[in-house]
Amino acid sequence: MTGTVKQQRQRRHGAGGPLRRVQIGNALSAFGSGFTMPYMFVYVDQVRGLGSLAAGMVFTVFALAALAVLPFTGRGIDRYGPRPVLLAGAALAATGAFAFGHATSTPMLLISSFLFGGGVTTCQPALATMIVRCSTRATRSRAFALQFTLVNLGMSIGALVGGQIVDPADPASLTRLFTIEALTFLGLAAVTGAARIPAAAPVLLQGPANGPSGLRALVADKAMLRLCLLAGLIFFTCYGQFESGVAAFATDTVGTPPSILGLAIGVNGLTIVVLQMFVVRLTERRRRTTAMAAAGVVWLGAWTMALVAGLIRGEALAATVAIVAVYALFGVGESLLAPTLGPIVADLAPARLLGTYNSGYSLVKQIAIAVGPAVGVLLVGSGTWPLYLATMALCTLLVVTLALRLRHHLTPAQDNAAAPAPVPAPVRELQTAA
Repeated sequence: MTGTVKQQRQRRHGAGGPLRRVQIGNALSAFGSGFTMPYMFVYVDQVRGLGSLAAGMVFTVFALAALAVLPFTGRGIDRYGPRPVLLAGAALAATGAFAFGHATSTPMLLISSFLFGGGVTTCQPALATMIVRCSTRATRSRAFALQFTLVNLGMSIGALVGGQIVDPADPASLTRLFTIEALTFLGLAAVTGAARIPAAAPVLLQGPANGPSGLRALVADKAMLRLCLLAGLIFFTCYGQFESGVAAFATDTVGTPPSILGLAIGVNGLTIVVLQMFVVRLTERRRRTTAMAAAGVVWLGAWTMALVAGLIRGEALAATVAIVAVYALFGVGESLLAPTLGPIVADLAPARLLGTYNSGYSLVKQIAIAVGPAVGVLLVGSGTWPLYLATMALCTLLVVTLALRLRHHLTPAQDNAAAPAPVPAPVRELQTAA
């Protein structure tokens, strides 16, 4: 009886202790990623002397690993739970990171990159599922917002510390870097893998028991497909440009020094850390689709500032201020999105398919982040930076439009809007993970 009462209390208020362990694990893995990600290109190109082509192949394989592992990841989470999947992903990532730091040839780097990328990608939906299990509908937005804040803080601190260790003239410094990252993934497994994650809440199923399952159920869910389309555009337009297209535009077109670019990226992280919990309180009583549309409007401001920087690039100080403003505005938009995307996925997912939905969402995210840099760098590198900015501005307008149109395909609860009057819960509501 005690266990039942405890489980009911966890479903009402969330599981505080396990959630803290999950968030600490999130921060640890983010610290490890920030520790090495900014230096992977330098490591392959300069330290190992394999050239930019090999470095580009490494990043491509890292992204393609998501396509290979995510379909199995979702199925594994739904069948066995998030814990064993997380442990497997952490072990895979640790192995890949360690091997990457010791690889000296292109084939070995590509194999290590695949293991590394596959492990990191496997951990993401498992962690998201754990956050859903440890939170309630009322606390979920804050939980995802805190996750996003800790990830950005961890990556910023990791990049700062890693920058003090990196020495391109000393290959051993990079080997130490990747070895430390491997240890952070083992820390993730130890801290989060040992957490007592609440079991999925029992659901009352009404309707045919032999309905679609796995990815077929996700594809049949029109609301989820619309959300994936919107999320793909969001990650392509913002996250896919953050360290590639915008960075190339700032350095090659505007003439921003690398030190100032690093400052701008730091301002982005600081903006998120300072604003995130304030933004959560601001959005708690507003529609999630409104928050997503607002993020698009803020990003339109960012692309406008980028245009200003391009037009006044001869004025170094003013152009620098404009570039820093671009990254700060990106941070404001990211803060608006953090409490919305993850919770909507959780509310759309039937409880038995929560892992599949999180994996599908992660797959869309990885594809967009892989395609975004290629498009951005291609347009900027060809000298057509006005076309680049115009393309990104149009994509951002489309984000605003799709966010507002998504509203008509969500229930009031899924959109965080009060229902006008109590109505009988539809079949779908009785099956969701909340």
